[in-house]
Amino acid sequence: MSTTEAGPSGMSEHREGMLPVVESIDVSQREDLHKLRGRSVGLMGVLFLTVTGAAPISAMLFNTPIAVGFGNGIGAPAGFLVATIVLTVFSVGYVAMSRKVTAAGGFYSFISHGLTRELGMASGFAMVAAYSVFEVSLVGGFAYFASLKAAHYGWHVQWYWCGLFMIALIAVLAYLDVRISARILGVALLCEVVTLVVFDLVIFTQASGNVSASAINPVNAFKNLGAGHFGNQAIAAGAFGIGIFFAFWSWVGFEMAPNYGEESHDPKKNVGRAMYISVIGLGIFYTLTSWAGVSGYHSIDSAAVVAQNDSANFFFLPAHHYAGYFLQDSLSWFIITGSFACGMAFHNTTARYMYSLGRERVLPPVLGRTHPRFHSPHIASTTQSVIAAVIMGAFALFAAVNHTTGAAQSVAYIQVYGLMAVMGVVSILAIQAIVSIAIVNYFRTHHKEEHHWWTTLTAPALSAVAQVYVLYLAIKHLDFLGSGYSYAKWLCWADLAIFVGGFAYALYLKRNDRAKYESVGRMINQGLDTPETAAAPAAAPAQA
Repeated sequence: MSTTEAGPSGMSEHREGMLPVVESIDVSQREDLHKLRGRSVGLMGVLFLTVTGAAPISAMLFNTPIAVGFGNGIGAPAGFLVATIVLTVFSVGYVAMSRKVTAAGGFYSFISHGLTRELGMASGFAMVAAYSVFEVSLVGGFAYFASLKAAHYGWHVQWYWCGLFMIALIAVLAYLDVRISARILGVALLCEVVTLVVFDLVIFTQASGNVSASAINPVNAFKNLGAGHFGNQAIAAGAFGIGIFFAFWSWVGFEMAPNYGEESHDPKKNVGRAMYISVIGLGIFYTLTSWAGVSGYHSIDSAAVVAQNDSANFFFLPAHHYAGYFLQDSLSWFIITGSFACGMAFHNTTARYMYSLGRERVLPPVLGRTHPRFHSPHIASTTQSVIAAVIMGAFALFAAVNHTTGAAQSVAYIQVYGLMAVMGVVSILAIQAIVSIAIVNYFRTHHKEEHHWWTTLTAPALSAVAQVYVLYLAIKHLDFLGSGYSYAKWLCWADLAIFVGGFAYALYLKRNDRAKYESVGRMINQGLDTPETAAAPAAAPAQA
């Protein structure tokens, strides 16, 4: 027989015999913990912080050519449409969970509440690693295009100096108030979205004869690009699994909305709204823009040839042909600013995962401190900047040794951007599947009266199956995704090792430090949930 009762400091305790099990810890009632600045960003701020993480221009210019040339060909836009449906279904349960658990820990907190602390800890470690390497990935993309742009103007700068500049600038901006990040990301997002919308309008109006409805037929998302020839150039066969994988890859970042729950106005509503707006809005945008990209060519064969042999210019060529140099140049500039903004969004999320783990003393407690003036997780943010610089420096020292300048630039694009992204996406897909299962179990055990057949049962279950399938596609095509580098396969083993390490550490705490174990993933901020507290100014954090 078990009962549930309220414990001290906002704790809820589930007692089985004499053993107390902490269900949640309300940090708003704790004076000994550093807190983020509550109610500092509204709906638009959360959108800017999350949608920029999905990096619309990077997703289109990096991922669409690969999906077209090596995946499902004409069905690439349909692949984005399929991903939209699956991720919208995923959001149903995810939003329901975010309304119950308001925490900077995101996946980490959700899995701990819905399943076990061991899986929560394992997922927390895995997510910190995933978002950390995502920042490094975007540093690679930024460095590649920034160094090429500099060379265009006669300034020959090694890619790694561009990368270090990006890391340093993000370190300064993320150290400050989160509202500054939101504003900068908002400007960057608007610029890239407006430019891509202009591209879409130009193609659909001036190349309307090339537009084919077969590009958005969901059936074609699961068909391989066929081998053939275009003129005297051969077209290699594709694999639809690659197209589907890159479609899902393009959304990574939208799931970060709950991480800003403790800093947003009315988190129970705004986090959910941001999730739905971002996943559906991005879905429509990605489908239309990838459709426009394919329609910029007279046939799928001509598009596939460019995608396979000159993917960097896949969007630039039709932009120049139908709209002139200005649109092409705008895209080439905004891919740089878009990569920067995306890297900054991932940096902010990584810092909040570190902050959450530090606040619960799972990681060093110093990571759980906030700045006395800006209320930012400044120590966690600085730590992430150091980690990003070290990883990027390792690539510069070991991957680029004895390379020519051109080959050295490809290190930034193929190895830093490509391989770090693969490492992160594999973790994200696995954790999203676990989160979906956690949502089902959480409502089944904690909120039976709200356990809805669709919202908290069928939708999460379908999402879990879909995420596992895409993960399978990623592993199946790992040789391609790893660009032929033999060490790429070890990145997935590194993901697994981090996950297992987190699980083992939780078991260690369970045996040796039960108080710390009980708090794993259980710190939430319920002080933001009531009208009374919403009207009051955010309390200043206690300083250690």
